[in-house]
Amino acid sequence: MRNYSIEDFTGKTDSLYRLVIVAARRANQISRTDSRPLVSSRSRKPTMIALEEILDGKVSHTTDKSDAEAYLE
Repeated sequence: MRNYSIEDFTGKTDSLYRLVIVAARRANQISRTDSRPLVSSRSRKPTMIALEEILDGKVSHTTDKSDAEAYLE
């Protein structure tokens, strides 16, 4: 099993907080078997698979100004 550091995810997300949210949501999808892993992984843990998918660029996030405005309303 590979150990990941924050530097590995530089340029993949805009903040550590967003990385945690995206990885958690993707891991939840994988664990519920709604979707299959997008990468081949030696790990069986959904969180590790989600992090590997983010590193490979298979999973990303989008932000929009309207998202922030809707949250503040």
